[in-house]
Amino acid sequence: MKTLRLTIIVACLLAAGNLGAQQPAPAAEKSAVLITVPSQQPLHLSITELKALPHITVAFHNSHTNADEIYSGVRIADLLAKLGGPLGDALRGKALANYVIATGSDGYKSVLALGEVDPSFHSGEVIVADAMDGKALDAHNGPFKVVVTEDKRPARSVRNLISIELRLAQ
Repeated sequence: MKTLRLTIIVACLLAAGNLGAQQPAPAAEKSAVLITVPSQQPLHLSITELKALPHITVAFHNSHTNADEIYSGVRIADLLAKLGGPLGDALRGKALANYVIATGSDGYKSVLALGEVDPSFHSGEVIVADAMDGKALDAHNGPFKVVVTEDKRPARSVRNLISIELRLAQ
């Protein structure tokens, strides 16, 4: 199975040792996002660089708290496009069997069909949020959280996001 892997590593997770055998990032990279693709050099994006990417704002009703929440973040599709993921016009045929796995620091995982994260294919939004209600995510949810707007329950939202992996089904 071919795999494109987008791994988000945040300084607080490194410091807490939540990433197993991985070594802490050098001081210059403590506020970084690591994007890796097998057989290619990893791409390091600072939090500032991630925040500079095009953001969208989405409304989401959290059935656990019975509250409406407004999140701001980057579409997962935009991040996968940076890695050459089959999106837009390329999302057809065998590519429709591909899927994304989002993982939180506690090991919680969620799976989405690639078609669900592509805004040209599906009306819902799937984002990596870095803010809620105009403020940075708190320590319980952030610094990054996957938010899936079309879900009736937030079960596929992943707080304390550490990785996003695109798996290419064959």
